[in-house]
Amino acid sequence: MQFANPQEARDFLARHPEVRSFELILIDANGVPRGKLLHRDELLAVYENGRPLPSSILALTIQGEDVEASGLVWEVADADCWTYPLPGSLTLQPWRNVPTGQFQVSMHPERGLPATPADPRHVLVRAIERLKADGYHPVMAVELEFYLLDQRRDTQGRPQPALQMNGSRPQAPQVYGVYELEQLQPFLDDLYAACEAQSLPLRTAISEYAPGQLELTLEHRFDALQAIDEGIRYKRLVKGVANKHGLQACFMAKPFGDLAGSGLHLHVSLADEQGNNLFAAEDPEGTPLLRQAIGGMMATLLDSLAIFCPNANSFRRFQANSYAPLAKSWGVNNRTVSFRVPGGPANSRHIEHRICGADANPYLAAAAVLAGIHYGIRHQCDPGPAVQGNGYEQARELLPTDWLTALHALERSSWAEEAFGGDFLKVFLAIKWQEYRQFMGEVGEQDWRWYLTHA
Repeated sequence: MQFANPQEARDFLARHPEVRSFELILIDANGVPRGKLLHRDELLAVYENGRPLPSSILALTIQGEDVEASGLVWEVADADCWTYPLPGSLTLQPWRNVPTGQFQVSMHPERGLPATPADPRHVLVRAIERLKADGYHPVMAVELEFYLLDQRRDTQGRPQPALQMNGSRPQAPQVYGVYELEQLQPFLDDLYAACEAQSLPLRTAISEYAPGQLELTLEHRFDALQAIDEGIRYKRLVKGVANKHGLQACFMAKPFGDLAGSGLHLHVSLADEQGNNLFAAEDPEGTPLLRQAIGGMMATLLDSLAIFCPNANSFRRFQANSYAPLAKSWGVNNRTVSFRVPGGPANSRHIEHRICGADANPYLAAAAVLAGIHYGIRHQCDPGPAVQGNGYEQARELLPTDWLTALHALERSSWAEEAFGGDFLKVFLAIKWQEYRQFMGEVGEQDWRWYLTHA
């Protein structure tokens, strides 16, 4: 784990005398940014000596409630745990009305105890280092789908797509529609400008398969940790820019029952130390190493499903003919499978992992992907033949589509304990079991609509 040099803070303060406040961000198990707003005069001390945060900050539900069963609350007296800034994370937040900075922290390996094992970024670092120890350097890229919504609800209190520049709301999917992108030009212009200000490599914008749904891609990185760090910061940035425009960026996996879900697609390949793609092959199915990687991800898929789909809503996304995968399947240039090998030149050969909802924590999702790949290589896993044609019709082993089954699978998995660490799993499962009980215990509109009169 590398932390930033204090000179980075000194240089930033000298370049930006107008910035008076800084947002300190730590990413929790749910992928939620948590932290503090610091005064300018506090910044250098954080870079020189770290900043304490309570141990319980890494044991919170998605609603920000303590999880006592995590062992990070009363058992350790909610102890202070030291965090330190990450290199290159100190940037401006261009969407703020008042000049404001931002930097990301992570737990110190020793001074951050007892919370360090629960830091999701540490989980990913461990997965990357294990692959590198065997001579494999993971290369990754992040694709995130999201809905751009109006902050105002409709007359029935439901979320609704954002107004376009012409004053109307989109009603039809209009997938790949360029007019729809043009209608969002003020938001997209600010989004690209903010990404440039934060040195985030934002590339292609696409109008996705639902009204108000977008996907923008980030450049792949030879340093997988950098790619995921950028994905994390991009998600924070999208929400900030949307809020500036009076909009809400929604990364729920399935915000609307009758519309497409939103996914987190992770693109991955392995390189040698010189950067040569070890999946590269003229054969569209790639090298034997690529197929072993897919085999490993297939073999560990059920055990890691609660990482890829961490919430009750995550599982509403799994529907046939919806571009969301339903089975342990792979194919070439095929969007009906879970593990897609895109077309393209031999040196670009890689895997697109299509399981995750946009609500997944990118650190944990990437760690599970890489740990699965490592398992497949070490055990020379065979993924079986590639699917040709409609993967929905040919599904042989369907994924479970409920949260409870996925949580039990993660809890019982010896592979997951070794891949993620027992201390991390204890905290993560404690969080998810508390969320599960709360979610299932809440009675709402659907219950009344279905059962109030006739049950």
